[in-house]
Amino acid sequence: MIRTTCPYCGVGCGVLAGADGTVRGDPDHPANFGRLCSKGSALGETTGLDGRLLAPRIGGREAGWDEALDLVAARFRETVAEHGPGSVAFYVSGQLLTEDYYVANKLMKGFIGSANIDTNSRLCMASSVAGHRRAFGTDTVPGTYEDLEQADLIVLVGSNLAWCHPVLYQRIAAAQKERGTRVVVADPRRTATCDIADQHLPLAPGSDVALFAGLLAQMERDFAIDERHARDHVDGLADALESARGWNLARVAAATGLPEAEIGRFYRLWIGTERVVTVFSQGVNQSSRGTDKVNAIINCHLAAGRIGRPGMGPFSVTGQPNAMGGREVGGLANMLACHLDIENAEHREAVQGFWRSPAICAEPGLKAVDLFRACADGRIKALWIMSTNPVVSMPDADRVREAIRNCPFVVVTDVEAETDTTVVADVLLPAAAWGEKSGTVTNSERRISRQRAFLPAPGEARPDWRIVCDVAARMGWADAFAYDGPAAIFREHAALSGIAGALGRDFDISGLSELDDAAYEALKPVQWPVSAARRGGRFFADGGYFTPGGRGRMVPVAPEGFATETAPEYPLRLNTGRVRDHWHTMTRTARSARLSQHTGEPFLEIHPDDAAEAGLEPASLVRVESPWSAAVLRVLVTDRTPRGSVFAPMHWTSRWSSAGRVDPLVAPEVDPVSGQPELKGSPVRVVPYRPEWYGFAVSVARPRPATDYWALARGNGGWQAEMAGKAVPDDWEAFARALFDTPETDAVLIEDRSTGMVRVALVEDDRVIAALFTAREPVAVARSHVMSQLGAARADEMLAGRAGAAAPDPGPTVCACFGIGANTILEAVAEQGLATVDAIGAALRAGTNCGSCRPELRALIARAGLTEKVAAE
Repeated sequence: MIRTTCPYCGVGCGVLAGADGTVRGDPDHPANFGRLCSKGSALGETTGLDGRLLAPRIGGREAGWDEALDLVAARFRETVAEHGPGSVAFYVSGQLLTEDYYVANKLMKGFIGSANIDTNSRLCMASSVAGHRRAFGTDTVPGTYEDLEQADLIVLVGSNLAWCHPVLYQRIAAAQKERGTRVVVADPRRTATCDIADQHLPLAPGSDVALFAGLLAQMERDFAIDERHARDHVDGLADALESARGWNLARVAAATGLPEAEIGRFYRLWIGTERVVTVFSQGVNQSSRGTDKVNAIINCHLAAGRIGRPGMGPFSVTGQPNAMGGREVGGLANMLACHLDIENAEHREAVQGFWRSPAICAEPGLKAVDLFRACADGRIKALWIMSTNPVVSMPDADRVREAIRNCPFVVVTDVEAETDTTVVADVLLPAAAWGEKSGTVTNSERRISRQRAFLPAPGEARPDWRIVCDVAARMGWADAFAYDGPAAIFREHAALSGIAGALGRDFDISGLSELDDAAYEALKPVQWPVSAARRGGRFFADGGYFTPGGRGRMVPVAPEGFATETAPEYPLRLNTGRVRDHWHTMTRTARSARLSQHTGEPFLEIHPDDAAEAGLEPASLVRVESPWSAAVLRVLVTDRTPRGSVFAPMHWTSRWSSAGRVDPLVAPEVDPVSGQPELKGSPVRVVPYRPEWYGFAVSVARPRPATDYWALARGNGGWQAEMAGKAVPDDWEAFARALFDTPETDAVLIEDRSTGMVRVALVEDDRVIAALFTAREPVAVARSHVMSQLGAARADEMLAGRAGAAAPDPGPTVCACFGIGANTILEAVAEQGLATVDAIGAALRAGTNCGSCRPELRALIARAGLTEKVAAE
């Protein structure tokens, strides 16, 4: 087994992986100690070659590497010569390894001479970066994961850890059980994370600044300011207090929609608990006021002196596996390498001198939203996209697609042959995927871990660092990019960090700059800084900030609000985010059948009152419209989402659904400091989508839906599709044969014209290889059972659509780690009297791995009438 690191979220879990697809948690890795979430546990199911890009392509045809690289280098070189360095851009990704990131940043900023390199981390963590820099002088995360286990109070703000960072969630849940840690969740939605909350604050969307400005004002009223810490280590206290004083309980209640009593309870708890960690993530960052939200939180910790000591501090948890590594090498358009500043002439000279580069960027480049606007208006004439899918993930994504089409020359490096972005590129370059390449990543607590290859790169795929270096060499800079492997790049990166450390920056791993290849290969997880002066640990317990005066800065924060307001024609606010078992645009997770079973279709969460007002029924379809675009989603009526807001996941692409792309609906508005888009507050309206028929299909081979609405997912042993149409087919058997591309198989058809029910089975060797179920209303069949019978059942058994005594229906998947369905759990609860989540785990294993299904297990116990026993657990 090879020790490597999970490629999903910023927790940075250690993984033991084998070439046979075996994956388990690394018990010795300090991020997870052997735990893995449902996604990490299924990594072995995602390494197949179906759909992989295995050779370069130019204009849709396969080409050799030399031809492709020569073309890319020539077009970039010619564009720079004719239009200047600002006419080209790179858009990169937190999926890249640090070594990949480093050479891309070096090529653009030091050799091309432009800062037009930005990253999809702009969409998730840029406001944290900006807030850190305003408060600390550098992009420094002060604390460690151990603080989560040493805190007496953890406040989770805009962070659904249970689904988005499940291993951290489990560490907090374990601490709560062992030492009574109290947990407060501030989130408009009642997410799975609220399962461990001692208090849930369902504040109004966009009101985070009000909540924490009110906390700061209450601290002053309660004489809870640490005057010594403020005197010795903090600037800006007076101005920050002045801006906060108007936020009394009544005003905070009016802004947040929370009862004054609940606000007061939270304030007393926070002020009265010294060891407090405030964890924040996308719900804070993805806002046109994100930077102020971050600083509102940090202000409270600076004022209380609760920072840099065990069990206390503000803690930003990152969304991607190497968003931190990208920030360290300067992968954002407004940063130099090693947390140095583009605006600082001394920093620019130091980097240019170290690289011995012909140029250095003189000013910040275009941030993500502005970068694609520059493609649209013709300023960017050559664009290289690496390891990301902006046609799905960017706000106003339809316009982004048109902007990319408008750019004269577009290169995409990816592992997938067909994504929404690759189809609009001129040149495709095949990259090595997770498991096939080596390098390092940095997690949310500043811990550097190795990713190691345990599979050969397929076809002609190459590591990203090598592709970038090959292009750089062809542009005339071969000597500066003549690395013999990722270890050499890492050594250079570490050496440059020593210069940054000497210039007073936080990021210094110069203690690793002399690693030989063997030592790099054997490198164990290590938390930075790693220098002669310091190794790992927390920052700022005794001051030592990285501002010019060495003092932390409190920042007056602006009132809350949204860049775009709702109106009578668009009365709802759209909140976007993730689901438990999928990741980004599903290029990896959609390969796994079990990860696709928990949520196999794009959906819209809507409050029952809003649904009734709009005429929406549960499980029907809805057209969601904004001023920018529209989507068609499945209706999920739930009071988890507050009135006036709707929630939709951002994962689905045109490869997996007909109209499930959600980010085209999102306004292209950004935070004025960080440039991070507002992904959680766009105005929308909802309109019932009324098809003439609904359908559900399963098949051994991938079906080819061409209906008005469809959503596709892998299932165990095949595929499943949800469908709907505006017109009823004249010949359902012919429709089914076309859907499944099976013109020669036998067919069995059941049709009831009075109810509109149609069921078709296609049979080969007396076994069903595909089946279609349709009705005038959403189809009511036991989906997991039907899927499990594919290839084994007779036609009559399959078309019944429900389990018989000989083949019990496990029900919808609840525990993806072990494939346990709701019906299996309910049956065990009833028959064995399982009254606690731990009892279910002991009997069925459900909830014993990543734990992200534990809230659903608790809900199933309550559904079985055992609520009081659950409460006593």
